[in-house]
Amino acid sequence: MESNKSLSHTVTESQSNSFSAGKRGTSVRSDCWIQISKNLEDGAVSPSFNIKSKVGNLYGNAIRQQLEELATFFDLKNVEITIEDAGALPFVIAARFEAAVKRMNSEVTYEYLMPFLHEDIKPTAKNRLRRSRLYLPGNEPKFFVNAGLHGPDGIILDLEDSVAPDEKDAARYLVRNALRSVDFYGCERMVRINQLPMGLEDLKYIIPAKVNLILIPKVEEASQVLEVEKEVEAIKKLHGIIDDIWFMPIIESARGAINAYEIAKASPLVCSLAIGLEDYTADIGAERTLEGTESFWARMQVVNAAKAAGVQAIDSVFSDVGDMDGLVKSTLESKSFGFEGKGCIHPRQIQPIHTAFAPTSKEIEKAMKIVLAFEDALAKGLAAVSIGTKMIDPPVVKRAERVIELALLNGLIEKNWMVNHGND
Repeated sequence: MESNKSLSHTVTESQSNSFSAGKRGTSVRSDCWIQISKNLEDGAVSPSFNIKSKVGNLYGNAIRQQLEELATFFDLKNVEITIEDAGALPFVIAARFEAAVKRMNSEVTYEYLMPFLHEDIKPTAKNRLRRSRLYLPGNEPKFFVNAGLHGPDGIILDLEDSVAPDEKDAARYLVRNALRSVDFYGCERMVRINQLPMGLEDLKYIIPAKVNLILIPKVEEASQVLEVEKEVEAIKKLHGIIDDIWFMPIIESARGAINAYEIAKASPLVCSLAIGLEDYTADIGAERTLEGTESFWARMQVVNAAKAAGVQAIDSVFSDVGDMDGLVKSTLESKSFGFEGKGCIHPRQIQPIHTAFAPTSKEIEKAMKIVLAFEDALAKGLAAVSIGTKMIDPPVVKRAERVIELALLNGLIEKNWMVNHGND
């Protein structure tokens, strides 16, 4: 269907001087198709409108009003504007309209910016929980609005692999508008940009829209992270943005895996290092298997590079959305390797991943005893820490403190657990 749509789009533009953007058809929902056709009449004639909408009885007047506003903003004359609407929200209509306008006239560079739904969008912490990140195709608005209700730690609006090459321009407007107009219910707002150098152009659309984190795909050298950092800082300065925007480089090749540590420590804005196993296994000429023996070295390389650089290690997605037992097993394995998060391609994967990454009650109880013993030794001025007859080394205390930190972040224990636990 995509290929037919693209072909039709090309023929329409080349033969009839019409330019379109968006999606049409009986299976389309929460989206629209907009076509702008040039009239050859003399003089400046106001646009005419042809509106077909599944929700026309309720919102026909509002749709027409928005189209008129958009036509005025882009100073359109002597055109016919057609919309086939399948319940698209205003931010989608605006994005599709802008894409059609700029396909008609590439010299139009100014943007139609929707107002921010929330002006006080907060930055996120470098070490916040990133157990799950839900990928959403950047050109599929039907997935955007309810994504946050599923409770992932982060939502990724994807501009890279999930978007067809001839739809990259349209996806940029859609993702930009979504960042401004959609409530993601406290999830970290992430965007996976395109592979460099194309991804540098993506930044112009998402940085002013208050993105929290940028996933940088197919990173093989630290210099690529620095390229992104330089462009991000320039855009932030231009727009008066002071909040930090974090980077998550994705290792997807043998060369990237070899250079993982240099990539992880390339910038203080790197908060996490991820691995993408589909591209990695293709790069080394291996088939990706459930056992994962073909990618074990690369995964451990990413974990060790991340830990050495002081950032989070994030595992690849589990691609079989129907195999929940396999997902849990894979996530528990990820946790045992030292990963702190995993990608999701379906909402049903989120909660099993959260549960698997959370400390168990046995782990928490053991960590509490170690931390309490350590605090007691400090209070008594003792150099050695022990529980019964067993000495506790500093690395063991550090690991216990991390378990407590994760338990607190996951809401599994109270902040004043020391007082309560000490009274038991």
